[in-house]
Amino acid sequence: MINQAKYSLLVAALALAGTAHADSVKIGFVSTLTTPAGVIGADIQNSVDLALEHIDHKMANLDVELFMEDDGFKPDVGKQKTDKLVKQNDVDFVAGYIWSHVLLASMNSVLSANKFLISANAGPSQVAGKRCHENFFSTSWQNDQTPMALGEHLNKEGIRSLYVMAPNYAAGKDMVAGVESIFEGEIKGKDLTKWGADAQLDFSAELAKAKASGAQALFVFYPGKAGPAFLKQYQQAGLQSVLPLYSVFTVDAISLPRLQKAKLEGVLGSKNTQAWSPDLDNAANKRFVGDYLAKHGGYPSFYGAQAYDSIMLIKSAVESVNGDLSDKNAVRDALRLANYESVRGPYTYGNNGMPIQNFYLREVVEDDEGRWTTKVVETVFENHQDPYASDCKL
Repeated sequence: MINQAKYSLLVAALALAGTAHADSVKIGFVSTLTTPAGVIGADIQNSVDLALEHIDHKMANLDVELFMEDDGFKPDVGKQKTDKLVKQNDVDFVAGYIWSHVLLASMNSVLSANKFLISANAGPSQVAGKRCHENFFSTSWQNDQTPMALGEHLNKEGIRSLYVMAPNYAAGKDMVAGVESIFEGEIKGKDLTKWGADAQLDFSAELAKAKASGAQALFVFYPGKAGPAFLKQYQQAGLQSVLPLYSVFTVDAISLPRLQKAKLEGVLGSKNTQAWSPDLDNAANKRFVGDYLAKHGGYPSFYGAQAYDSIMLIKSAVESVNGDLSDKNAVRDALRLANYESVRGPYTYGNNGMPIQNFYLREVVEDDEGRWTTKVVETVFENHQDPYASDCKL
């Protein structure tokens, strides 16, 4: 039988062990590495690897352990991989999530375990509003915001009617809601097309309807492999001079090399909105873009920029608490400060963990070396907060 003195020493030792610093920082990252959408995951992987290289794979003198998991573009698989990261790998942070439906299926696995969830892309309205959580933070945007910025630009351009196309899933619905919420003209028609592993890639019927609608412009949201397919058909239909194209998350650094190779010059000069652009003039962005170009021979995408930022945000929190990740309140407070050099420049967090940040109008251009990219034309919104923050009770 253990005596009282030994029992007291044992309790003290256990208490000390419970407050001891971890010997590493464990980060789980959920992305899409297979399926045709894996091209996005590759850009994200490259950017995460570059971020870790830039910080010498250390945070507060602790080694960083990265566990990268493939969601296969499926919500159920994303949840399974998230459960593995939380229960088996016992990670401190779970980051990533390209797709809103995958994030929505997976988030409770992280948050119910009192882990920190950093979305590096998906920003569904539910998470920004009534399902907000104190351990959730984003390094991207709330889904509605980017199309809201585009809608504001359309108003300034005097566009009075619009045809709308997007895939039929959580993010697609948010994108449509975003542009509709601020566009002052008439929506002449709207198509929500099939999404998922067998996503619709033939848009001939919808383009014919858009042309016949009499709309002044066409708004689309088609990420991943659907983007180039849509743009090719749009140009083949000869709609550039009939129905000017405005897009979000469709024309980016992933699709532009393929569009350039296919000689789809109709994309040059097209406009889109984003919270980030490769030409933003700050030291962190210049280093990120410059080193990415040197290493991979092409521009990083906004997906990569946001993934890069997710690692830097985590690093800022780990170093703020000197590596003591047992103090959840202190880690949370540090994350909320966003005290790091973001590639988008300084931003703050709203009550719901979504960034309050600028949104820019970008134009597709050719750079000095003949590569197609984007440049900032103007700032549409300054320090913009998403419309669902008021529904968050935090």
